[in-house]
Amino acid sequence: MEDKVQLQRFELKYRVDEPTAQAIREFVSGYLEPDEYSLGKPNLSYRIHSLYLDSDDLRCFWDVFNSNKNRFKLRIRYYDDRPDTPAFCEIKRRVNEAILKQRCAIRKEVVPQLLSGQLPDPSFLLSQKPQQLEALQEFCRRISDLNAKPRTHVSYLREAWVSPGSNAVRICMDRQVCSEPQSEPELKTEMENPVMPFEPEVILELKFTGRFPNWMGELVRTFNLRQVSSAKYADGVALLGERRLAPESLTLMREDLLERLLQRHQVPAALRKGT
Repeated sequence: MEDKVQLQRFELKYRVDEPTAQAIREFVSGYLEPDEYSLGKPNLSYRIHSLYLDSDDLRCFWDVFNSNKNRFKLRIRYYDDRPDTPAFCEIKRRVNEAILKQRCAIRKEVVPQLLSGQLPDPSFLLSQKPQQLEALQEFCRRISDLNAKPRTHVSYLREAWVSPGSNAVRICMDRQVCSEPQSEPELKTEMENPVMPFEPEVILELKFTGRFPNWMGELVRTFNLRQVSSAKYADGVALLGERRLAPESLTLMREDLLERLLQRHQVPAALRKGT
């Protein structure tokens, strides 16, 4: 099993409407090709699910709120509800302007054991490469340090374009971002009553491992793109209301701070429920 994730990259985020997203698709098709999972799918999109973990005082969420330059997120990513396909333990770190990832593929059946505090075991892994075990150990260490638990289930449709023959340049367009509370160590694909913090907009992500490609600069200028924060986990928590996710005795958020966060992320007033 080959994992083509970009382990170190730069990442720029924008939000666009659907007609602009369609025009951007036409533009990037001259430079990139659909990734292998997009091919043959309706609207060139496939479903991604993530179970996000956080501490009782939601430290990872607050690090995003405070725009801390050095921060990380913990999540388990998966793509379907089949028991024979992998789940991926991921640590996504921001160090100044760079994005760093550690990721390992595990068997889905061991997720409850892993999140209950069981020590990582090589048998959990689908590959015996040393860096896979190292990533699993680091993931479990951070869970232990934070006393992190499942907090939210986030799901969306991803359209991804990659540079031919490599993964040095990648463009993603994410649609229908959904978020709902989840405290169980389960990998669900169904949602009951999610919030959608970015509808009807599309999140556009430009990802590159080296220098910023000239044609990406042309893309930004052509469509008059402006960078805006689009944090799927944090914006979902803000819209859900963090009182639903953290014990009330540890709730630190003031209403004025929540309002500032929602305004900064341009969440429409009509969507500001559950706060």
